[in-house]
Amino acid sequence: MENTITWQQFEAVDLRVGTIVQAEPFPEARKPAYKLWVDLGELGIKKSSAQITKRYQLEELVGQQVICVTNFPPKQIGPWRSEILVTGFEDEEKNIVLAQPQAAVPNGKKLI
Repeated sequence: MENTITWQQFEAVDLRVGTIVQAEPFPEARKPAYKLWVDLGELGIKKSSAQITKRYQLEELVGQQVICVTNFPPKQIGPWRSEILVTGFEDEEKNIVLAQPQAAVPNGKKLI
């Protein structure tokens, strides 16, 4: 049997779209990752760490829109403080494919 949730539980997860405005290597991370800065409109620019090095090059990330969980507590990852979770899906080889809107939408819009 599948677990079901209520509409209120779904609404409690703040999923918003943002645009990656900066991406840098994160050599201090235990697993290969990038440091990302994501413009979330009214929420401002938030930082995240993303283990997406197998499928994405740094230079192609800037300008891409991504779907982020914005209401997790910040997480310390080595010397980096991640403020949001950039979402994605595992492919057949367990590499992360970013979750992205099909067309451009304003930064900060909530997934409904």
